[in-house]
Amino acid sequence: MSLFVTPGQHARRADLYHQLGQLTAAGIGIVEALEIQQRAPPRPSFRKPLADILAKLSEGASLGEAVESARHWLTSFDIALLDTGERTGRLSATFQLLAEHYTSRAALLRQSLSGLMYPAFLFHFAILIGPLPDLIVKGDVLGYLITTLSILVPLYGIVGLAVYAMQGRHGEAWRGLVESILHRVPVVGVARRSIALAQLSSALEALVSAGITILEAWPLAAAASGSPALRRVVANWQPRLAGGVTPADVLANASEFPDLFSSMYRTGEYTGKLDETLRRLHALYLDEGQRKFKALAEWLPKIAYLMVAAMIAWRVVSFYSGLYKGYGL
Repeated sequence: MSLFVTPGQHARRADLYHQLGQLTAAGIGIVEALEIQQRAPPRPSFRKPLADILAKLSEGASLGEAVESARHWLTSFDIALLDTGERTGRLSATFQLLAEHYTSRAALLRQSLSGLMYPAFLFHFAILIGPLPDLIVKGDVLGYLITTLSILVPLYGIVGLAVYAMQGRHGEAWRGLVESILHRVPVVGVARRSIALAQLSSALEALVSAGITILEAWPLAAAASGSPALRRVVANWQPRLAGGVTPADVLANASEFPDLFSSMYRTGEYTGKLDETLRRLHALYLDEGQRKFKALAEWLPKIAYLMVAAMIAWRVVSFYSGLYKGYGL
């Protein structure tokens, strides 16, 4: 498992799912499709986990059980959605959905990183130029290195830990903790909730359309949402659903679901057009989440640029202020 996830890694994962979707849509079985990808994967590092999945399938395991054994390589969202796709007989559509998901993530990450390059350069320039006068005057190379590295090394460590913490391959408790923290962050929290609701709606629509009972469909869809909070909430519903209470009635009192989601779901349930309603919910919340993330990707570099510019200005003012004091001015 990589510590850092790059846009290229997301893009290669999207390529894998796209090709699997194309192969299964053409009538090729999942085992043969995986064997084709295992021989010529988008990334050489995919060969080993694909071989492990194929080995599990050859032992008689279902696809859901096989991908569960590859949890070190796949996220919980991938595993839940692939299991759902197999159960519903819609693997081809599931692969395409995952391909679109990772293509979108790659594009957003690429946009964010490209926008942050110039502010990052300015930040490093400010850190490196700050103690430079002392280096020139005193010739203290060791002191210069200590001063700059004492700022940069801890910062690199914090950034690395943050990236690692937000990856989706950790355990349920850890992902739940990260989710609860990020949900309190402006824009980020709303965007993540919207994406989770979009994923839940898509998985639920696939299950309902395939004839899975609503009692079975909701826990599976909640797992596919990638949100530990939604999964816990839905798990707590099960006794009430088993007792005959409809999901629409339960949703009305669930604060984790927006009023719009509850209202549209209730309408779809009462009119008998739940599958159509869930497709609309998926499109609605996916668009909202993507717009929030795009706005964040656009504004984050601007905020970083202003912070770096302010820091450079403070450094310059401090330098000349000390210089003037040295001359008794």
